[in-house]
Amino acid sequence: MQFPDFLQPVAFAVGPVEIRWYALAYLAGVLLGSAYAVTLLARHGLWKDNQPPFPAPAMWDFAFWAVLGIVVGGRLGYVLFYNLPYYLENPGAIVSLWDGGMSFHGGLVGIVLAMALFTRFHKGNILSGLDLLGAISTIGLFLGRLANFINAELWGSPTDLPWGVIFPNDPEGLPRHPTQLYEALLEGLLLFVLIALLARGTRALKRPGLIAGIFGIGYALSRIFVEFFRLPDIQIGYLYGGWLTMGMLLSVPILIAGLGLVFFALRPSRGE
Repeated sequence: MQFPDFLQPVAFAVGPVEIRWYALAYLAGVLLGSAYAVTLLARHGLWKDNQPPFPAPAMWDFAFWAVLGIVVGGRLGYVLFYNLPYYLENPGAIVSLWDGGMSFHGGLVGIVLAMALFTRFHKGNILSGLDLLGAISTIGLFLGRLANFINAELWGSPTDLPWGVIFPNDPEGLPRHPTQLYEALLEGLLLFVLIALLARGTRALKRPGLIAGIFGIGYALSRIFVEFFRLPDIQIGYLYGGWLTMGMLLSVPILIAGLGLVFFALRPSRGE
C-alpha cells in the first residue's frame, strides 16, 4: 500500500519554528511515562518492604533528568556507534539534533545512569528504580516508533505481504516491511501490557531487578527479531559481511543484562 500522504514529519509550525512529531513523541513519552510512574510509586504495597525507590511527587523532578539522559545518551550513542567517522570530521555537527540521529541504546544508558543517580540521591533501592524505568519506558518506545513511521524512516526490506508500505523517499518504490510498526507493537504495546500485568497483578516489584530484567529481555529479543526485516543504516550496512546488524549487536548486552537481573531477582533469599 502507498504511504499515507497526510502523514508529514512536521506536526505544526509557529512562525519559522517547525514542531516535529518526533520531538512531540519524546515529550509525550516522558510526560505519559511520568504520569504512569506516579501511580506505581503511590502504591507502596507493590514495592519491596513497601518502599518505592522515591516518593511519587519526585517523579516530576526526575522527568527533567530523564530528558537529559535520553537526549545526551541517545545522541552520543548515535555518534559513537552509527556514524563516528563523519562526526570526527565534523565535530560541530554533534550538537545538530535537528538533523536527526539518535540511538535507543545510547538513550537507554543515559536514562539508566540518570535513574541510578536520582534514586541514590533519594536513598532508595536502585534496582527498584530500574524496575520503574522498565515499567514506563515502553510508552516512549511505542510513541517513538510511531514517529519513525510518520518520518518514513528506518523501513525494512522488500515484501509481498499485504501490509507492505511504499515509502515516499524509497528510490526503488517497492512495498517494504513497516518495521517501525513492528517495533511499536512488540517493544511498545505488547511489552507494556506484559510488564503492567506483572507489576500490578503480581509481586514482581517486590523482587528488585525483576521488571527491569524482563524489560531488557523483551526489548532485546523484539529488536533482534525485527532487525531481520529492517534494513541496516546505509553508512554501516551489515557487519562482517553477513546478516548481523549494529542494532542486533548492541541488543546482545541488554539481553545478557536482562537475564542477569532476572536471575538475581529470583534467587532464593534468606527465610525462603
